[in-house]
Amino acid sequence: MKRIAIDMDEVMADTAGAHLEWYNRDYNDNLHISDLHGTTLSQLRPQRKREIESYFDKEVFFRELKVMEHSQEVIRELSSYYEIYITTAAMEVPASFKAKYEWLTEHFSFLNNMHFVFCGNKSVIHADYLIDDSVKQLERFRGQGILYHAPHNILATGYVRVNNWREVREFFMDKERLTEVSHVGKEG
Repeated sequence: MKRIAIDMDEVMADTAGAHLEWYNRDYNDNLHISDLHGTTLSQLRPQRKREIESYFDKEVFFRELKVMEHSQEVIRELSSYYEIYITTAAMEVPASFKAKYEWLTEHFSFLNNMHFVFCGNKSVIHADYLIDDSVKQLERFRGQGILYHAPHNILATGYVRVNNWREVREFFMDKERLTEVSHVGKEG
């Protein structure tokens, strides 16, 4: 089976939405997702950079993230044809390990938890595809990188881009790609 590695934050979990919600609540601001196009919250409000980044030190922040629309059903369907690995750069935020694991087992209980990879640099991931919102991670990856749309990467070019989980499904469930996957399975 071909392998798909999938990032968690901003791909499966709405991290930017939660970050913005917490910030607006705590600092009585009224920023919207559209304000983050091509930038990050820390870049938009540099005077509060330390406070903004401190949310990532709170385990509860990662535990309460909303699931990206359609991600569960699409990943479940893909797992019938592909080997799925969840690859999250948790080394950048050590406080997130437990919360991310619990979040994944709650919302994606149909996945094999032995396929959850907590790493930093995703160049160590041996997969055919990587779905990620981070251009930095895609640059390091050796397989086919797929850029998942997020406000901060809207200006990035040079990658296959998917805007939502329905587009992920279209990409991977394409008849030619599925034929390729089934031939690989029969040969291996």
